[in-house]
Parts: sequence; C-alpha cells; structure tokens
Amino acid sequence: MLGAVRIGACQPPEILGDVDAAVRCIQGFCEQAKRQGADLLLFPECFLQGYLVTEAHLRLHALDLGSARFRSVAARLADVTPALVIGVIERSGSRLFNSAVVLDHGQVSGVYRKTHLTPGETLFCPGNEYPVFDVGGLRYGVNICHDTQFADAAARIARQQARVLLVPAQNMMKRQTAETWRRRHSQIRAERVRETGMWLISADVTGERGDTHVGYGPTSVMAASGKVVAQVPLMEIGMVTVQIPAR
Repeated sequence: MLGAVRIGACQPPEILGDVDAAVRCIQGFCEQAKRQGADLLLFPECFLQGYLVTEAHLRLHALDLGSARFRSVAARLADVTPALVIGVIERSGSRLFNSAVVLDHGQVSGVYRKTHLTPGETLFCPGNEYPVFDVGGLRYGVNICHDTQFADAAARIARQQARVLLVPAQNMMKRQTAETWRRRHSQIRAERVRETGMWLISADVTGERGDTHVGYGPTSVMAASGKVVAQVPLMEIGMVTVQIPAR
C-alpha cells in the first residue's frame, strides 16, 4: 500500500525481573516483524522488567533512561529494523514512573508516562504530558492500560492530529478477575475509538502466573469504526500487524 505504515503488536509471555530474557524476546519478535515489513512494534506495559508493583521489585529493577544500564539495553536493540514502543519501569531521581519508551535504532526518541494510575499503583508517580510521535508520516500517541478508561487521555492525543493510539497493557490478573475483564477491555477501548476516530492497537502479555493468575490479552487492532479487525488468539504467544495509510 503506497504511503502506508505497518504497525505490529506483540503478545509475549510474562517475564518478571529478567531484563536479558525480555530483550531476547523483543529481538525474536523483531525478526518476525522484519519479515513482515513492520515499521513500528509495540510491547506490553512494563514488559522490560515485568509488571509487579511491589516496592522490592520496583526498587531493584527500575531504570533511569540516562543510565549506563539502560543504554546497554538500548544498544542491544540498535540494529533492529522497526521502531519500538516498550513498557518500562522508569526511575527519574527518587520518582518511579510506569512508562512507554520509544526507541529508534537504539536511541530514545520519546517517553510517555502513564497518567491514570490504578489504586494498586501508588508507588508510581503519574505523568502529566501527552506527547505524540511520528513514524513514516503517521502520527500516533500512547495510553497505558488503565488510561483507556478515561476519555480525556485519548482525547488529548486525538487533539494533536494523531491517527493511531497505541495501548501497552498488562492484564495478568487473579483468575476470577481475569474472567470478568476478558471481554470488557475491547468494549472500553471501542468507546475511545468511536469518540476520537483513531485506530487503536494494543499489546498484552499472556499465559499463567502460578495457579493464581492468568493473562488472556487481548492483543489486537481496532479500526476507527470500533471494530476489531485483527487479534492474536487469547492465551497464544504471537504478533498481529496492520497497514494504516499515512496522510
């Protein structure tokens, strides 16, 4: 498609506290994305270090984006073809953020910090900005997981002429809660899409955490009509891609 941008969204297994394994997983998806000609690849919320909101986990694994540790991670992703949007537990001074970092050939080209935190995320500080980014002439912004329950978060992106909303999510939940929510995610996201006219592309983890938690996803592409046009099957590791005209 002439003047189109191909975006991929990944549904990996949950990886907790193993940045090296997460980077290898990202590299593997990038190889697949390269074969499909993807320009941009989305990964779930806090994927780099794993979404576990305990003080011990956050303090041990949070990364300053200007640190040598993070630069070494980014350097390992410098040769991948697509630009990347990766969920990261970010440290800035004494503050912690639930962030989505945009990497282009190993360089940080932007950061979005989750603005609407859940009651269980009191160890994070909320962000207060809604940056937008461009890939191949296509403008996009980011909402992280719980952000999508608030119309203003998507509206702030849409008002900057963005055509795509990327949603890194992490819905590894207690089993009963996961069953309650497994279909509600798409319903809520469809509301944001119909309000703004943007496409919405989400990425989530899948699998089980012991006997207590399960992550169904979904990782999907929602057209501007609010219809899901592509989705990784629930409980399967995989990737979905879509071409969106850049105008």
